[in-house]
Amino acid sequence: MRMYLSSFRMGEHPEALLDLLDGRASGEVAVIANAMDAQPPAERVAGVEREVTALAALGLRAVELDLRDFFDRPGRAVAAELARFPVVWVRGGNVFMLRYALARSGADAALTALIRADALVYAGYSAGPCVLAPSLRGLEACDDAEVVPAAYGEPVVWAGLGILDFAFVPHVDSPGHPESAALNAVAAAYRRDGVPHRTLRDGQALVVRGTEMSLI
Repeated sequence: MRMYLSSFRMGEHPEALLDLLDGRASGEVAVIANAMDAQPPAERVAGVEREVTALAALGLRAVELDLRDFFDRPGRAVAAELARFPVVWVRGGNVFMLRYALARSGADAALTALIRADALVYAGYSAGPCVLAPSLRGLEACDDAEVVPAAYGEPVVWAGLGILDFAFVPHVDSPGHPESAALNAVAAAYRRDGVPHRTLRDGQALVVRGTEMSLI
């Protein structure tokens, strides 16, 4: 597995993402922005453009992969599309909206298989890493879980992808971020309840290569 899991945007050491590519990023990077699906369309478009610009600054060509295009299609469709990319960049937003899109498109199973096979680099920030946990329980204290039934009339998916064996808690002790106080409280609740978790302040990232994990 190769993963670059940032608290906020590129973090302070984006060169660590490039190191994970091992010279294999000859194609485009897939930007998954479905955590923003509840946002107004213009805001969502601007959010995607910001990610594409940031990746371009690293010398990476990025294109959006909108999981809504794969809703209710056979899982092999999104699996084949994801397999074309050496890197996926999963941006922040609402973790419950992202998880729903992953489930309804079949990208959850496809990404899990590709990550475990070391067939791509999984990278992103905030909701992007949060969705890799065993469970999303607790994050409703920060993100509104009701956006899913409001938008789709379907229940929230509470199970994470289970790639990580702990909860990922971004923006902790990051006073410049509007969700920092809420996520400080999430981390405190996890400590109280004995939920395995890792906290990151903005600027930090977890870098995973195989069985090795480091905080930078």
